[in-house]
Amino acid sequence: MKILYFTDTHIRGNSPRSRKDDFPSTIRRKMEEIIELANVHQVDYVLHGGDVFDHPNLSPAVVGDFASLFRGFGVPVYAIAGNHDVYAHNPITLPRTMLGLLDAFGTLQLVHEGNRIKLEKDGIVVQLSGQPFHYDLDKRDIALDYAVKNEMEAHFCIHMVHSMLVDRPLPDSVGHTLISQLWELDSDVDVVLTGHYHAGFPVQHREGRYVLNPGAIARVNNHLSEMRRTPQVVLLTLTDCVDVTVIPLTSAQLGEEILDRSHIEKARYQEERWAEFTRQVDAALELKTLNVDTIIETIAENDQIQEQVRLDALRRISKAKEMRGGEGA
Repeated sequence: MKILYFTDTHIRGNSPRSRKDDFPSTIRRKMEEIIELANVHQVDYVLHGGDVFDHPNLSPAVVGDFASLFRGFGVPVYAIAGNHDVYAHNPITLPRTMLGLLDAFGTLQLVHEGNRIKLEKDGIVVQLSGQPFHYDLDKRDIALDYAVKNEMEAHFCIHMVHSMLVDRPLPDSVGHTLISQLWELDSDVDVVLTGHYHAGFPVQHREGRYVLNPGAIARVNNHLSEMRRTPQVVLLTLTDCVDVTVIPLTSAQLGEEILDRSHIEKARYQEERWAEFTRQVDAALELKTLNVDTIIETIAENDQIQEQVRLDALRRISKAKEMRGGEGA
């Protein structure tokens, strides 16, 4: 049995601010390559790890366009809902979303919490289960979301979770689960397939069990890590064991070709200039015998500070002068 897995396509009808290209066209090319990979490798099933769409209420034209691509796989497609697929991150709204519509029309089949789906091919039986995104994911007892029992005497159990499952600790303020915690669970899951965490991580393997996140197909932000990352998919070959092949997408362009960091660099430059400006202002304030307004005007003129910044500086200095009883005037 062969299964192709990918996640976080974030299909939308326009381009994020961080992109230089036509984002919908880029995602379409990636989807076409994934379909080609599915055909070349003669996969039996396709799995999607959530955030199929970037918004739950995309226009019917966009949804219809990509629905035709999903039908192009020619094999069953199973997916779980991500946080972007539902309204207000609330999973009970799924029936009113465009992803719910694709499920209703049979374009793909959603795997809901508690579902156990049997996949069969050449005598191999797989129990497929899933945990869609919900509010308490990675905040409550992890066994409730990651541990599954083999209920159909399957050869393998595959469990999809749209969660913040990571290979290294994140700040305490970010709800997350460490992969190392999964190894201690009382669970029959052989392969955990996860998404949501766009960066992904290398294949994790321990005593015949796998945890896989190839990273998001879409690159919707311009973080430096996204500039370096290549979108990829996972091919699972199930015989008497699990064989994992990670396949980078050749249609994915280099980060610097399609991701725009100009506004970030501009903001950083402005912050640096402001820091230097305020440093000079602070130094000037120590010279009580000098005319502070004149100093500010001179600094602004010499350093070519923007008018808005100059006026803001003068406002702050005026306030400071009031507090100092008019000193330096």
